[in-house]
Amino acid sequence: MLLTTWGKGKVEQGGVHYVKRNFLAGRLPTTVGQANAEVLNWCRTTAGQRRHGTTKVQPLWRFETTERAHLQPLPPTPYDLALWKQVRVHRDCYVAFEQSFYSVPFRLIGQAVRVRGGSREVRIYTQDYALAATHPRAQRPGERHTHPDHLPPEKLPGLLLNRTACQQTAATIGAATTMVVEDWLADPAVDRLPTVGRLLRLGERYGAERLEAACARARRFDDQSYATIKRILVQGLDLAPAPVPAPVPPARAFVRTAADLLGHLFGGVA
Repeated sequence: MLLTTWGKGKVEQGGVHYVKRNFLAGRLPTTVGQANAEVLNWCRTTAGQRRHGTTKVQPLWRFETTERAHLQPLPPTPYDLALWKQVRVHRDCYVAFEQSFYSVPFRLIGQAVRVRGGSREVRIYTQDYALAATHPRAQRPGERHTHPDHLPPEKLPGLLLNRTACQQTAATIGAATTMVVEDWLADPAVDRLPTVGRLLRLGERYGAERLEAACARARRFDDQSYATIKRILVQGLDLAPAPVPAPVPPARAFVRTAADLLGHLFGGVA
């Protein structure tokens, strides 16, 4: 279908479809390319050659002698048409735009902001159009784009947490802590990475030596949950002597033989 600068409705002429709009008297529908060519010819031969009422010179002569030299080249990419929306910043410092999430400085939590979403970039402005954040446009629903400096300082450790860093930190603490971390990270059903982060932060609070002792004690009692390790540290049980395992009672020997016990059931036959 070819569009023109006129009309309403569609017409067909010579096998070509046109869109018409309130045709001027005596004019037939035309294509965009044909209309542009006619307008350019009109500017060069009619409008551009007559004396302008304000400048008193021909517009085409003014353009060629003065204006053309000041023209700048077109940008390498076409203008990026954008979609504007007004949204509110959530408590997690993100805004939702077109089913994806973009971080905003935490000072704007709870406030309404303006989001300009282009094909390549998303810009977030305050209500008075001050630029607050810039992100690349998400390529799929649910994608999350984050600038670390947008989040409160206390949230950064969780954001920067990763498996390799946790394993390396656990290795510097001790063997028991390393085994606890490896067991948790090996869970195929539950993502235990946040719990590992909390466990390692216990070492910052109580010291690496006490955390290692608490992990060793928890493993000795076959209960290496986070709650148990933290309770050991809180109650100071890691500082207590290691429990002595209870002695295993000797095997009890039977005084009487099987014939003495069961012989009467078989007529006294051993």
